[in-house]
Amino acid sequence: MNLKLLILLFFVSPITVFAQKQKADSLFKLITIEKADTSKVRLMWELGNAMSGYNPDSALVYAQKALNLATEINYSEGKSKALGVLAITFRRIGDYSRALKYNLQRLQLAENQNDPDNLANVLMSIGVVYRYQEEYQKALYYYYKSDSVIKKYKLDDTEYYIYMNLGDVYDKLNNTDSAFSYFSKSLIVSTNLNNDDYIGNSMTGLGHTYLKMGNYDFAGLNYRTAITHLFAANNDEVLCEAYHGLANLYIHTNNNKDSAVYYAKLSLALAQKDGFINWQLNATQLLTELYKKERDVDSAFFYLSATQQLNDSINSKERIRQVQVLSSNETLRQLEIAENLRLAQKERKQQLQYLVIAIFIPFFFLLTLLLSRIRVHHRIIKVLGVLSLLLLFEFLLLFLHPKVAEFTNHTPILEMLIFVAIATLLIPGHHRFEAWLIKKLTHKHGSIKLKNVRLSLKKPES
Repeated sequence: MNLKLLILLFFVSPITVFAQKQKADSLFKLITIEKADTSKVRLMWELGNAMSGYNPDSALVYAQKALNLATEINYSEGKSKALGVLAITFRRIGDYSRALKYNLQRLQLAENQNDPDNLANVLMSIGVVYRYQEEYQKALYYYYKSDSVIKKYKLDDTEYYIYMNLGDVYDKLNNTDSAFSYFSKSLIVSTNLNNDDYIGNSMTGLGHTYLKMGNYDFAGLNYRTAITHLFAANNDEVLCEAYHGLANLYIHTNNNKDSAVYYAKLSLALAQKDGFINWQLNATQLLTELYKKERDVDSAFFYLSATQQLNDSINSKERIRQVQVLSSNETLRQLEIAENLRLAQKERKQQLQYLVIAIFIPFFFLLTLLLSRIRVHHRIIKVLGVLSLLLLFEFLLLFLHPKVAEFTNHTPILEMLIFVAIATLLIPGHHRFEAWLIKKLTHKHGSIKLKNVRLSLKKPES
């Protein structure tokens, strides 16, 4: 089995991959014919998002391209979406430091935008990264910041997710009271939405909480109800979790070995079908302990061997993950090099244009001076003189604009005030200099014309 196939199996199921590939193919075709830059940005980050589950390297390429273009055209929403795809992709391959970096960049953008829903989601995403790193207190800090935004702006569509995330962290911290409170809130929201997937997740969380509280009847009720909803929603991963929860429950209730084995094997079979290695490991470990207690040596040894093989697979997965992280980092490094080269070429082209303009303006002025010394209508000389000055002053404004924008950090009000001040100084000077220049340019021409008139008057009659 090659490296790419292993990575594929560790992240998504074949059915999901097929659907994502179909979506990616259609998005790629749209990108090739799209002309508008903002639409291209949207299509590229959507393509990156579609590919992040089965082809992280390509997902990073398109997300980074979307970010570069959005930055170039100053498209804030596009920048935020592209950063989000980069963060999600790195989180999926296990590079949590990079995922956190891009989420924090996205947070800076979200804080300057009038989009509470986006701000709440970004804060929650940062919390999720900390949760994966098992830094639960930091996860809670960002979850609560997200929760405050959700409550302030009444973001009903996001309520379920924050309640589930808070319940999950408190469950990991074995804070059963808080876990119960948030899982219960998530159940109320999911019931109102009539969403089987949400209900199944919430009730599985409540099953864990009741089990830790020692309330086995309610734990069993929640697990069994969760299984019905999860089965309807085709959520096999959480279904594995619910089966495993029931197996644990039967171990605690009078050591009901047969029921515990039954649900542990259901969890194992489903995890094997879908490639959920962690749930396979949990199930084989549970079955090993059960058969050890029953002194069933053959079965215990069988599942112990399976546990060892799964541990080896997880270690292999970790090594593959590390290779994938290195590969992704190199992909981004090459993209950064290419982008820096493109920007350098663009800057060089711009500098050449400035140089050409700077050479052309004095040349045009000299041409005007030359024409003023020969017999050309004085109106033409006047027009050329005005054009020379306009070119000079417009060049000054063109040259100053990037420096003013950088100085003001692209703040429109400050830019306007500075340019108004510059115009206040330049316009009167422009008019005075224009009057002086036109007078000088046309004076010689007028003198020549007057001299010719005088000569004609002195010409003797024939």
